[in-house]
Amino acid sequence: MSYKLDNKFVIAVASSALFDLSDSDKVFREHGEEAYRQYQRDHEHEVLSIGVAYPLIKRLLSINTPEEQIVEVILLSRNDPDTGLRVFKSIEHYELGISRAVFVAGNQPFPYMNSFNACLFLSGNPDDVREAVERGFPAGCIYPSDYIDNEADNELRLAFDFDGVIADDSAESIFQTGQLAGFHSHEKQMADEPLPGGPLIRFFTEISKLQKREIQKNQDDPAYKPKIRLAIVTARNAPAHERVITTLRKLDIRVDEAFFLGGVEKSSVLNVFKPHIFFDDQVGHIKGVASMFPSVHVPFGVKNK
Repeated sequence: MSYKLDNKFVIAVASSALFDLSDSDKVFREHGEEAYRQYQRDHEHEVLSIGVAYPLIKRLLSINTPEEQIVEVILLSRNDPDTGLRVFKSIEHYELGISRAVFVAGNQPFPYMNSFNACLFLSGNPDDVREAVERGFPAGCIYPSDYIDNEADNELRLAFDFDGVIADDSAESIFQTGQLAGFHSHEKQMADEPLPGGPLIRFFTEISKLQKREIQKNQDDPAYKPKIRLAIVTARNAPAHERVITTLRKLDIRVDEAFFLGGVEKSSVLNVFKPHIFFDDQVGHIKGVASMFPSVHVPFGVKNK
């Protein structure tokens, strides 16, 4: 009987997001493919250091139980199976429940997302991510970070920008004309109209379903602490905030915290929320927090033309 992924929460991750591959990438850039291949073989039994997406992946997989394996993580790699062996040995070392992989030997790996029902692709390769988003795949590029994970913290906190990430950038396009009053007037008039979905709408919806499962576990067993906490962190403020709430209501999605900042630095609230991953469509916002927390750039919309 074939293994079905239709009813699973599935995300795809490149080895460049899961582990720190800076040393081996340097060998590839400076000396070419054959030197890289030999380097990976020579260091095959050296465990790779964890990468920016590791705290997210570890916590997602911790939701699984022996009785119920609801979360699946698929490795999508530009390596071939030979050079990718080191990555799988590191996965085994960290005891991550990742057993499925795609190795494409230098080709684009993201076209295989639909084969595994994946709702997100994370990679450290900005060219791969940009092409994926342009072709309609939900993807994000992880940024380098000095973040040190607190292993004792079992909660998973995800923070999302709104326009250009959860919603499309139709409202953002109006804002970028520079007429703030016109933007607020338009959004107030459209307050009861949900915005169309953005590039990560499916991932946001699927993570919300996981959150609901966690909440139900808590209702069944008050001693159980839900593991997922969601936040919206947006430059919108009143009166433009109402359309965010309208959109979330249509999606039947609950967020635990929402920040309508109106120009206040996002890092000021993220320092308190302490996300294990933060998604934003603007590089300027990412640069302000990426050194402190795992951050993902979603190259979508008018700000990324």
